[in-house]
Formats: sequence, structure tokens, C-alpha cells
Amino acid sequence: MNLDIRQIDRIIEMAWEDRTPFDAITFQFGLKEQEVINLMRKELKPSSFRLWRTRVQGRATKHSKKRTFDEGRFKCSRQRIITNNSISKR
Repeated sequence: MNLDIRQIDRIIEMAWEDRTPFDAITFQFGLKEQEVINLMRKELKPSSFRLWRTRVQGRATKHSKKRTFDEGRFKCSRQRIITNNSISKR
């Protein structure tokens, strides 16, 4: 599969996010979990890849069938509105 740099960056970003399941990456980009792992291995530094693998292995939120919630996501009661990737000042 030919992916451009923006798609690769987005896949890496989604893979690092705790609450984004591999199914979402498969749906959006057509990459299965093993293909995402191979992409991460190729694109990340070895130490970063090891950190990511340790973090992802066994994490229920990365696998839709293991999730304990059906929809939505957790939001801290102290979280303010986030706009344009910057948190508004308190």
C-alpha cells in the first residue's frame, strides 16, 4: 500500500493514542494490526518502537472487542474546552 507522509504521520499518531483502537486504523487506512506494527517498527527509532510496543501490548482500549465501554470517551471534569490543539487558559 502506498501511503504519503501525511497518512503515515496520522497512522503513527493514531497508534500512539490510547483510546484509538486498531479497528479505527483498519477502517480509515486499510492496515491490519500487524501492518501497523510493521509500519511503526520501520518509521520509529528502535527505542521509541520498544516503548510503544510495551505500552500497547495488552491494552484493552486498543482492541475494540476488549473495551469495557461502548461509545464516547472519558473526559476529566477539570478539562476545559480545547481549540486548535491548544488548551484554553485557566
